[in-house]
Amino acid sequence: MARRGASGGGAGARKRSDRKAENSRAGTGRAGRRAEPLAEPVDGGLAELVPDRERPRAWTLTLDGAPQSHVDLDDPTFLSFEYQRRIGHIADLVAPPGQPLHVVHLGGGAFTLARYIAATRPRSTQQIVEVDAALVQLVRRELPLDPQARIRVRTADARAGLGKIQDGWADLVIADVFSGARTPAHLTSTEFLAEVRRVLKPGGSYVANLADGPPLTHLRGQIATAATVFPELALAADPTVWRGRRFGNAVLLASDLPPAVAELTRRVATDPHPGRVEHGRALADFTGGAAAVSDADARPSPTPPPSAFG
Repeated sequence: MARRGASGGGAGARKRSDRKAENSRAGTGRAGRRAEPLAEPVDGGLAELVPDRERPRAWTLTLDGAPQSHVDLDDPTFLSFEYQRRIGHIADLVAPPGQPLHVVHLGGGAFTLARYIAATRPRSTQQIVEVDAALVQLVRRELPLDPQARIRVRTADARAGLGKIQDGWADLVIADVFSGARTPAHLTSTEFLAEVRRVLKPGGSYVANLADGPPLTHLRGQIATAATVFPELALAADPTVWRGRRFGNAVLLASDLPPAVAELTRRVATDPHPGRVEHGRALADFTGGAAAVSDADARPSPTPPPSAFG
């Protein structure tokens, strides 16, 4: 893959000028060019945009080889990644269809879920908090947002950015934050979740993408941590992840109000890669007496094995 932005003057400058002219004629970023791979260094490593050969204006974003997001500019309601589909199901169920929401996204990636909510719930107001300024610039340039969408992007650490949001503003907070394929320690604690709850409206929902593998110590600890802050929990994951047979993603839902478990279970079970949802006593039993995590003893999520992205 070609690494752009590394050339100096001369021929490299002329090529960039040609690309700029092409963009002005045909649109901006990936939206206006023939699909081709792109690699560019960002603050968090090497970002790559890989075209989806089955969808003419769709791309997968990776960071240092780890898949981060998939975006289809023609159809923002299409969610390719298994965990993003499950978060999308939750976003569909937290309020009546089409009702605008106030949403906070901790972690931006390629803004996939913000695009989804903007398409399925027009007039929603969304704030994305993403620490990687270079990644934000790359995504804005190559995969531009719909200018009509009410999406604000703030470059900041997720927890610091959350601290600047007013009390009771959000209907939904989505956490999908990874640094080097690991969730930072300061986003795994009861103190962090207390900040999340402060930002949520009464009855609002928190959704987190959690990654773990055998023996699922991190996942069990995160469920126990959420249980100290929220009375209602549900967890969706692939059956092989539930059984501790492989490293993978699990989507945690936490709220003051009972979630729509029956409908969420039906949707997750009928996904292209079917999953299972647990809540209540079964989820408490799965936690197995794990202790809640505080800032004092927080650790990053485990490092994925090399086979996780194979």
